Amino acid sequence: MKILVADDHALVLETIVAYIASHDDMDVSSAADVDATLNGIVREGPFDCILLDYHMPGMNGLDGLSRVLRANTGGAVALMSGNATRETVERAIAAGASGFVPKTLGAKSLVQAIRFMAAGEIYAPFQFMRQGGDEAGGQFSARELSVLRGICEGKPNKIIAYELGVQEVTIKAHVKSICRKLDARNRTHAAMIARDRGIIAS
Repeated sequence: MKILVADDHALVLETIVAYIASHDDMDVSSAADVDATLNGIVREGPFDCILLDYHMPGMNGLDGLSRVLRANTGGAVALMSGNATRETVERAIAAGASGFVPKTLGAKSLVQAIRFMAAGEIYAPFQFMRQGGDEAGGQFSARELSVLRGICEGKPNKIIAYELGVQEVTIKAHVKSICRKLDARNRTHAAMIARDRGIIAS
């Protein structure tokens, strides 16, 4: 499994890389900014999972995340931060991130999160996602945001279900919940509201 950790704080980077590298099935690389991350992808090919520090040079909010997502075709890309807000995390997931890893996360949990995301799942600590207010976007689970992103991309329930590896009936339940939370008449109306409120990036 190929992992890349990108962080401009050398001590944090060295500590995380050293722990991940202690696992025989993980080959880990490092980078200190977005450009170095992109160069690493070009040099070594797509990574199974990339952890991006939210505040490192080149990120520019979620712009850096979008650039890395486009480059790391088929691989997981997650946001990593010590002080990101829940709203930021939800917008990152809605934009295509595979999840969020707090820098306070324990070492063993970090490795579990990496395996989880590399397998195609979305990771976000439950306690973290519960905190904060009820602003637009904050009322959705990570899976609902994935479904909502699919709706905004014009994908039918069957395709969304296939991409997320679940039954179509599960997607229908999520769509119903999303429409209720957005007070939307149907999925098309839900997509319009989500874009207008900035829950899903246009």
